[in-house]
Amino acid sequence: MSAAPGQISVPPYLAKSIGTHHGERGRTWLAELPGQVERYLHRWDLTLERVLDPGGRLSLVGYVRRDDLGPAVLKAGLLTPETAQEHAALAHWAGRGAVLLLDADPAEGVLLLERLHGDIPLRSLAEAKAMLEATSLLRHLWVAPPDGHPFTTVADHVADRIDALRRHRELPAAADVRPLADEALAAAEDLLAGKGEEFLLHGDFHHGNVLAADRAPWLAIDPRPLVGERAYDLARLARDRADTLIGSPGARGAVRRRLHQLAEAVDVDHDRLRGWTLFRTVAAGLRGLHTGDGEKGRLYLEFADSL
Repeated sequence: MSAAPGQISVPPYLAKSIGTHHGERGRTWLAELPGQVERYLHRWDLTLERVLDPGGRLSLVGYVRRDDLGPAVLKAGLLTPETAQEHAALAHWAGRGAVLLLDADPAEGVLLLERLHGDIPLRSLAEAKAMLEATSLLRHLWVAPPDGHPFTTVADHVADRIDALRRHRELPAAADVRPLADEALAAAEDLLAGKGEEFLLHGDFHHGNVLAADRAPWLAIDPRPLVGERAYDLARLARDRADTLIGSPGARGAVRRRLHQLAEAVDVDHDRLRGWTLFRTVAAGLRGLHTGDGEKGRLYLEFADSL
């Protein structure tokens, strides 16, 4: 089976993201992407209904029908160190808390997935309810990794992020937040020195990466799996909807209450959650300044300062 002529087009959002951040390799991948999708439609006997637009930042996502007319999702992504083991994490979870993996060609970054309700993310719920659902879902995702697992450890991943943060703190636009960057670096180094846990982590868990489903109320998508302590994973969720918290009266108190509530909800050490939230948020903020997304960068840095 295949797509109608001209049906496979690369969404502008994906083209811009790949072209901006992945250079010549990314542009080559984009040029070959429609042909790659066509090949997998044939290989897996799929009929393309439509390509999602805007879709993903690193992948083309298409709604497809299998040969038994069952709905599914075809995801063709650019392989990066962060995404290369998505299939392995989904296979280990086997649908428990996450979208079900139906088929995969990991070497090509192509996955066939259970279809969820893409237009109903967890972000569509009120914040308090969304956080309750999110922490409940994390309890299903945080499991022991398989023996001989292929996943990057938090320690190795953070070592790379520390190097990037040190480079980004030297940006002229970061001059006034260098003390905050130094605090974040010190926090990460202290946390890495402590005894770590060994859980399979989602790696990029936030309300936008949780969708409504038929076989469960909510399921996670788009993992960037790591193995390490739960507080590191929870730190990404802690800064979700940062604009809402920073824009509220008593923002500093609201940020601190969120951390206490999240730590208590999943029995994670509060101080370690604060340290990882500080590090991950400062790193994201400085990365925003580096890539030209100054608005988001400043928002995250203001959030980090509230910690």
